[in-house]
Amino acid sequence: LKQLFTTTERETRIYAYNNHTHRKSRDAENTHLRCTYPFRRLLRAFYIYIKARIGIGFSQTLSKNQIRLSAFSIQKERERTRKNNSSDQNMRATSFTQTKTSCSSSSNKKSFIITKRRHKIGGKMQTKMRPKKAATAASAATSGGVQTIGETFKKLKSENKIAFIPFVVAGDPNLEATAKALKILDAAGADVIELGVPYSDPLADGPVIQAAATRALENGATLDKVIAMAKKTIDNGKGVKAPIVMFTYFNPIYQRGVEKFVQQIADAGARGLLIPDVPLEETYETSKICSKYGIDLVLLSTPTTPTERARQIALNTKGFVYLVSVTGVTGMQTNVASRVEELVADLRKVTDEPIAVGFGVSNAGHAKQIVNWGADGVIVGSALVRALGEAASEEEGLKAFEEKAKEIRSGACRD
Repeated sequence: LKQLFTTTERETRIYAYNNHTHRKSRDAENTHLRCTYPFRRLLRAFYIYIKARIGIGFSQTLSKNQIRLSAFSIQKERERTRKNNSSDQNMRATSFTQTKTSCSSSSNKKSFIITKRRHKIGGKMQTKMRPKKAATAASAATSGGVQTIGETFKKLKSENKIAFIPFVVAGDPNLEATAKALKILDAAGADVIELGVPYSDPLADGPVIQAAATRALENGATLDKVIAMAKKTIDNGKGVKAPIVMFTYFNPIYQRGVEKFVQQIADAGARGLLIPDVPLEETYETSKICSKYGIDLVLLSTPTTPTERARQIALNTKGFVYLVSVTGVTGMQTNVASRVEELVADLRKVTDEPIAVGFGVSNAGHAKQIVNWGADGVIVGSALVRALGEAASEEEGLKAFEEKAKEIRSGACRD
């Protein structure tokens, strides 16, 4: 009867909730439940009592002794199960790992765990050493040979240098050419590289990068293929040494799952992530996940960003602040907007983070002008994308791409 009472109460709660969720007041709902429960339970108890007395629906009436016997057998079964579980745990404790001791080797400074296991033959203790596992996912993600973005800017600042940050669309004209382009940029002196994931609706990009993304998608580029190509090209720091920032819009990340995506690019060796269509208010959870896997989430500030909002962006960005130099989309400009100098100065008042300027940079003169205005980095995209993707052949495109990269690299330096 106790079990039936419990079941009846739960069923009554569910019934009452489902039939009275339209009530506006929680107090009114609670009053209804208080009135309903005792009455329903009393009727249910009376009904069960009558059934048990006259035998309706039962093959036989259970006696008090039978009820006691059933309860006693259930208790015994529980005690037997508990005893078996405790004996299994004791056997495991004596047969498997007994002590764990950390030690360090002076030659390679790797941590080890000493594990002792008792073998049946001879009953002797055998000691086996195995490498200690990484403590966190973030430490595993940052264990490669590629520097983080913050480390890169810190090193450049100590050497009084400016960061050269080129951009390339993955898959244009094909992924093999993109892998070669990344190596060319690394050899040409790129300090950080933006790798753009092709997307069907690149709202922040101008016609040059839009066309490149369309060509890449038509040639079969996918997110999985781009990540695989990046992993192979980076090769845990043995390939491309410059830290790579993945540039992608939010929809592909959302479809895959934020944490899964971040984990995959971290495993591939990427060091940063830039999502141009996510506002500051929506970046906090993504930033936490990125920090967990050792990825810097780079945020953008524009010419129309209010000072207080720019300060919040600077406080929450990781790696550097991406300062957009124009109010439109990406693309090559004849002249860099003169307001960039003022924007850089305003950002300097609210942050100590490195400031890199992008959008509209197409030659060495533009890069030099941005450096003179006090920026810490120069970002160039459309000029390089056009040189690579719009050439007559892949070989000519890679050659023109290399020449343009070296030209702008020469301008992105202090006198």
